[in-house]
Amino acid sequence: MNKIRFISFTASLVLAITFILSCEDKEAKNKPAEAAAPPIEAEKTPSAEAPAPKEGTFTDPRDGKKYKFVRIGEQVWMAENLNFAVKGSKCYGEDDEVVIGYDEEMPIPITKTLSETEVQANCDKYGRLYDWETALKTCPSGWHLPSKAEWEVLDKAVGGEKVAGKKLKATSGWISDDGENKPINGTDEFGFSALPGGNGDSDGRFYYVGSSGSWRSATEENVNHDVYCWNIYSNGNAGGLYSGKSGLLSIRCVQD
Repeated sequence: MNKIRFISFTASLVLAITFILSCEDKEAKNKPAEAAAPPIEAEKTPSAEAPAPKEGTFTDPRDGKKYKFVRIGEQVWMAENLNFAVKGSKCYGEDDEVVIGYDEEMPIPITKTLSETEVQANCDKYGRLYDWETALKTCPSGWHLPSKAEWEVLDKAVGGEKVAGKKLKATSGWISDDGENKPINGTDEFGFSALPGGNGDSDGRFYYVGSSGSWRSATEENVNHDVYCWNIYSNGNAGGLYSGKSGLLSIRCVQD
């Protein structure tokens, strides 16, 4: 009798387990499938370096001065003349006379001595003027003195020397060089905002502020070891010429 009861109990237990497993299987079949986990995306390969912004500002860490910059073609240029005070540089009119005209009867320059206020105003407006040796090592970190080739790239990017001057000149601040001081400004189509900072000669005098701008390059050429510089004239013409190393010219740095 006990044996029969044990067999009966065992059979009941098997039936119960079978019923439970059957229910679980049906529930699994009726349950909607869970959405598959999205695949892990592979890390994207960085694209080519983004081009420099069209324009902006940066701070020279040496003295805290801020400068505008502008991208023209593939180059990034300072949109203001450098104004970093260092031995080998002067503001227009500093410590020397400026030539304001010539005697009509004799080719003798008429000169004037500027006040400290006038000299400082020139520095604030035009930046400082630099001799060549100083210019080579004076651009801020990340920038450099442009070579002749880099000036020529700029010239070509804006349409060539016959139109470069007009397109790069600021829209104010330029006067004619015929003694009549007529406004003869540019269109500043590229934001370069070139101003006529004049130059300082090796004789200690300063010339042509308001009517001409001359900028240093890093290129030394020709048998006399003169150096290439880039000029914009009051009539809008632009182009390169060679000058001595001791004269004082403006600086526009180009980004490395």
